[in-house]
Amino acid sequence: MSDAADWLSYAEALACMLERCGRLGVQRIPLDDSLGFALAEEIRSRVDHPPWDNSAMDGFAVRAEDLDAITTEGSVRLPVSEEVPAGAFPEGPLRPGAAVKVTTGAPVPDGATGVVRVEHTDGGAGGEVEIREASDANRNIRRRGEDVTVGTPVMSEGAEVTPAAIGILALAGHASVAVGRRPRIAVLATGDELVDLDEIEEAVAGRKVMNSNSHALAALLRTAGAEPVLLGIARDDRDDTAAKIRSGLDCDGIVTTAGVSVGEHDQVKQVLAEMGMERIFWRAKIRPGSPIAFGIMLGKPFWALPGNPVSAMVTFEAFLRPAIRKLAGHARLHVRESARVQEPVVSKADLTHFFRVRLEHSPDGLSDAYLTGPQGSGILSSMTAADALLIVPEGVEKLELGTVAETIPLGPPPNATLDVGSGGKTRIGRERPSP
Repeated sequence: MSDAADWLSYAEALACMLERCGRLGVQRIPLDDSLGFALAEEIRSRVDHPPWDNSAMDGFAVRAEDLDAITTEGSVRLPVSEEVPAGAFPEGPLRPGAAVKVTTGAPVPDGATGVVRVEHTDGGAGGEVEIREASDANRNIRRRGEDVTVGTPVMSEGAEVTPAAIGILALAGHASVAVGRRPRIAVLATGDELVDLDEIEEAVAGRKVMNSNSHALAALLRTAGAEPVLLGIARDDRDDTAAKIRSGLDCDGIVTTAGVSVGEHDQVKQVLAEMGMERIFWRAKIRPGSPIAFGIMLGKPFWALPGNPVSAMVTFEAFLRPAIRKLAGHARLHVRESARVQEPVVSKADLTHFFRVRLEHSPDGLSDAYLTGPQGSGILSSMTAADALLIVPEGVEKLELGTVAETIPLGPPPNATLDVGSGGKTRIGRERPSP
């Protein structure tokens, strides 16, 4: 790998990366196992839904013309010809001048124009019903196929399988679905200064630094729909680094942290060059995270991320999440939301800057963005307090108070809170840590 930096813009670097990432493959899995996967085919319904005209209310199926007298008489009394519970079927069409008692979901007889809810009647005791309100004369019947019909597309290729999607796919009669294969991504930390959780005594004694990147990236990979494979820590030694990288080559991609800057102990770039990786780019015009490298090795994507914890996580959100989603076959690669800046944000015009912000949702529907505090690339607490990354594009030196800008949502964390203050704003996300 050449030492010359490419210094691509954020847009250029992301486009180069996504161009080299394609869907890995397709597998058919049971519907109940498909949550979070991307559909690899358009799904069409195998059934009509509803399968028959059915009642949306507990009440009485009627013909509209049989309620005309209500306007002059105040009510009408109709004989109840039968009762149809959910799961049963009417004996025949609705006779003129009669009513059929039905429960919610029950098929309504042919000829019925509406279902009068039971609250607008006397309940129908004694074989007839008094109807006191005509507003339901042409309402409360769900017609056959009004939701979907046989052959109707219900989900598109590339759509993510959500709980609601599983519901519509089950309704459409699909016990299994074709989905994009979930990527297996190897994760390797590098650096003599690092220790993992089984050597915490070294960190407690002040001799080493805890390896947080591997665990944070593994968690992020899971949220992006990938399966992480932890390779441990490679020391600042070419042989050890090469051996650790080779151990991950059976995965669908590899991500490393640290070792790609310009220091004499940064081994990863040299090792990758010796191993024959095709470099796509090294260094992007972003902050934090500019010393990022991306290449292809044995036809697989290789990401070399910065070692600073915040830089590693920010570059994951800015680059790897959309790339992982493309590998998995998702059509929607990016999520962006607008937010209103609630304090001036100063940036460098020659970089795209990602600021960690917390969000408060205001009554007008637009989130208000507040910086989480100091934005140094080693301050991991700035990420734990963040709900989103505020994007300040290249060429912009300052966002004034009230400016509307794009953010990359980080999603509600597991211990999300919901507070409604006196100002009418709703806080979604972690509580801001005390100073």
